[in-house]
Amino acid sequence: MPPVSPSAPSVLDLAPVVPVVVVDELKDAVPMARALVAGGLPAIEVTLRTPVALDAIRAIAAEVPGAVVGAGTVISPRNVADSVDAGARFLVSPGWTDSLLAAMEGAGVPFLPGVSTASEVVALLERGVSEMKFFPAEAAGGTAYLKSLGGPLPQARFCPTGGITSGTASAYLALKNVGCVGGSWMLPADAVAAKDWARVESLAREAVALAQV
Repeated sequence: MPPVSPSAPSVLDLAPVVPVVVVDELKDAVPMARALVAGGLPAIEVTLRTPVALDAIRAIAAEVPGAVVGAGTVISPRNVADSVDAGARFLVSPGWTDSLLAAMEGAGVPFLPGVSTASEVVALLERGVSEMKFFPAEAAGGTAYLKSLGGPLPQARFCPTGGITSGTASAYLALKNVGCVGGSWMLPADAVAAKDWARVESLAREAVALAQV
């Protein structure tokens, strides 16, 4: 990704599906991540929405071989610094400001700033950023909107996230300007509550299969 370095890995190429994880109980972080990795989803976005999120990133980074753990819901330069310090290997934001973008550019890891309009995409392209999160995907226009952006802005690539399900993921992944999708359907609340990590692994495998259709 240009703002980091020409040889930096792309978030969009880590995996076709990126689980978007909200960790409420720290003890769930490692077994959940192990199940996702075993199911073929190594890129894991832990959102900074709970008090234990940074500790969860730290635990996954230290204890789950094969996991590429990142931080989501990054909305401030402080979030950037704390996430990288915890071991996050990529950053994802729901939107961006000049100061947040500058912090992510200086973090030394790949990042996806969030956009939902053509003007935001153009503004990032002007700054040398061509890989972005499209959020909230379904509410902001879904596959039809992203397909429309591909005509005038073919250099922009996206990870759509927000409202995507196992039933809609394949349609997004079929678009030329989509590198991966983010979602949480492989982590249903009842399975997490029951600590049913075998089910999570199975759903992760099904998510991988969607990208191969």
